[in-house]
Amino acid sequence: MRDGCRLRRLVVDGAATAYVWSVRHRHSVTGPCQEVLTLSRDGTRTRLLFRGGGGRHVPDGFLPSGCVALGDAAVNLHEPGVVRAFVDEAARRGLLDRSADLDGWELFPAVVAAREAGG
Repeated sequence: MRDGCRLRRLVVDGAATAYVWSVRHRHSVTGPCQEVLTLSRDGTRTRLLFRGGGGRHVPDGFLPSGCVALGDAAVNLHEPGVVRAFVDEAARRGLLDRSADLDGWELFPAVVAAREAGG
């Protein structure tokens, strides 16, 4: 994985499954900035993309690094528990079987609900 940022390891299912993950910020001259959560496992790379705009907020000088927010709900993609909630939700939907770039906002409401419920 070559995202130019810190790589971390997340172990799920005991020691049976491990993901390497990272968070980075992308600037764009043609559109809004975005935060990217990259999950890698066994050669499969899934990128969850969080594009700013339209009430969707990413770090742009006001939010801290890794923070994404929609309405009153916000999560920090640098927190392992948040990453685990995204992994769990993406796995539940069968989205981690192949390499892909996905809209992270589609998973966001379920992740926020899981975090509020203590998951």
